[in-house]
Amino acid sequence: MAYYELQESNLPNEDGRRIKFPRLKLTGQTSTDQIAEAIAHASTFTPGEVKGLIQSLATEIADAMSRGCSVKIDGIGIFTPAVEVAEKHGKQDARTAGREVDARDLCIGNIRFKADKELLRRTDEQCRLERAPEKFRRSSRQHTPDERLKMAQTYLDTHPVMTIDDYCKLTGLLRYSASKELKRWSDDPASGITSTGRNTHKVYVKG
Repeated sequence: MAYYELQESNLPNEDGRRIKFPRLKLTGQTSTDQIAEAIAHASTFTPGEVKGLIQSLATEIADAMSRGCSVKIDGIGIFTPAVEVAEKHGKQDARTAGREVDARDLCIGNIRFKADKELLRRTDEQCRLERAPEKFRRSSRQHTPDERLKMAQTYLDTHPVMTIDDYCKLTGLLRYSASKELKRWSDDPASGITSTGRNTHKVYVKG
């Protein structure tokens, strides 16, 4: 059983009413060990062997993408590497140095994934949706930016790091808005908040 919630958008439609849209409520995260145990239970492989195969698959995918290839795994999807300017070599830094961005400034900063239609079909076929019993916290701008900044600063007084999801729960903002605002705080030394890590591993800490 999976649960969905109806969430209001921040912006009203042409009639001045806020649009509600369904959103899946994630209830946890399945680990590699859990996947390995499930596969082992239905096969002659041990959990350790399954885990080793998964790790080998990840290594081979990374190797292929490092050579400029996209990788298609039947029944799962297509992985495509994307080049970005490395965080330590921002675009502004390259311009300031009086030269164009070159290989020294670049890295594989993201991997795009497009799910196979068969994976979507199987997921939908096995999924049984039900309205979540608890009402989803409304994502509205009920607090001013200064109030949200204070909330983030207070949170970091008692927590070593803050993720985008933490900020969403704290302020009620949607993920995109939360990410954009956190970047604004981390770019402003006066906020007392800075970031560490990249992409999905980026977190925010006291500056």
